[in-house]
Amino acid sequence: MAAGVVAAALGWVASRGYEQRLLALDREATALKRELEGQQAFVGMLRDPTTRVVALAGAGPSPGARGRMMWHAGAGGLLAATGLPAIPPGKAYQLWAITGKNPPVPAGTFTVDARGTGSLRVPPLAGVSRVDVFVVTLEPAGGRPAPSGPMYLAGKS
Repeated sequence: MAAGVVAAALGWVASRGYEQRLLALDREATALKRELEGQQAFVGMLRDPTTRVVALAGAGPSPGARGRMMWHAGAGGLLAATGLPAIPPGKAYQLWAITGKNPPVPAGTFTVDARGTGSLRVPPLAGVSRVDVFVVTLEPAGGRPAPSGPMYLAGKS
């Protein structure tokens, strides 16, 4: 009888371990599915002939920096930048979308690695149907509602 109780206890422990592992695998599969859906949407955006590719050139303190913005008004876009200086503590690069004489629209913040390379996935911007200029500035971490720091990249679309 003691052997049966021990066997049942061991079975229960093993069962709990398998349950937890299955839950972890389910969470991982869900996260991978979301990532795959995002990647598929991005590939669809790249295939769309209305997607624009905007070259951004270095400005101000980073004349050697370069960037490329792939932009679709309905799907958002992706900014890829290189050659940017390291970010001081408490700061982040912020992307802005500018249309005509309207105030710049914040499009997100990003950091760079040791080589000065960074990227930013940009969702569609509410109320923005077209963008004339993309600009990257250095702002306090978390971003600002309006640009306040120096310009590092700029490009006309």
